[in-house]
Amino acid sequence: MTFNELRFVVAVAHLRHFRKAAEHCFVTQPALSSAIQKLEEELGVRLFERSRTEVVPTPIGQQLIAQAALILEQAEALKRMAREGADPLVGTLKLGVIHTVGPYLLPDLVTHLHPIAPNMPLMVEESTTAQLEEHLKQGEVDVALVALPFEVAGIQTRALYQEEFEVVVPQGHPWSQRSCVTSQELGRETVLLLPSVHCFSTQVVESCPELGGKQALIQQGNSLETLRNMVASGMGITVLPASANSEKYRSPLLHTIAFTPPVPHRRIGMAWRKSYTRRAALEALTQALGAVRLRGVKMLSNQ
Repeated sequence: MTFNELRFVVAVAHLRHFRKAAEHCFVTQPALSSAIQKLEEELGVRLFERSRTEVVPTPIGQQLIAQAALILEQAEALKRMAREGADPLVGTLKLGVIHTVGPYLLPDLVTHLHPIAPNMPLMVEESTTAQLEEHLKQGEVDVALVALPFEVAGIQTRALYQEEFEVVVPQGHPWSQRSCVTSQELGRETVLLLPSVHCFSTQVVESCPELGGKQALIQQGNSLETLRNMVASGMGITVLPASANSEKYRSPLLHTIAFTPPVPHRRIGMAWRKSYTRRAALEALTQALGAVRLRGVKMLSNQ
């Protein structure tokens, strides 16, 4: 049993494809397949069910692959500790961020983090919650900023802040002179949202039940900025997190309106593997996040 064999099975489990796994590991497909077959023979079990269309871990394979991922993570931690002189604030931190948080939080986060950990650059991945969950499990991301709740086996979370939602309407809309609207009123409007793969879209619908099943609800645009521009063009209205409505994103073609209480909101938290060893890095990130000041955001006490 070798580390390379463990890396190969983890890659295949993640990508569900031998050729893609081989490319990911920079080896030929025959070499990867041979190594996995050798490992299966050594262990005396089949790790994968193979067909012409897919590769799926067997039940025992899932358990062994999870342990292999843990072994690789611990081995990497050992090398990193030696390389960085056992200083957890030295070396790259792989940070995952959901799409609806990254653009609005990262500029201030980096500003506050650099003085705390100047030798800990961030490698940032913006993605969906589902993808970040997988990348956390596989060790491709060290820590992720996600919407809560985020309940995943082997993953620990910490609530960071609560953020209000706001309505954005185009210039000339009947609501443009109003200071607030109710969530119920949205059900009578054409509301632009992100595709359902984004958790923010789900949170908006859950907060405004009248949107569910309404013909007026359409989902278009793959980013909040796309939605903002579509609203400015007169396509409809949208709901954005308050941090996306700060002064630098304002436009004379748009009007931002508050919700009447109770105001819909979301909670953003930090998630990491329970086995992750750089706890001082997590604390530095938490400290920097606590210093960030975003519109419509209320910081929460550490949990």
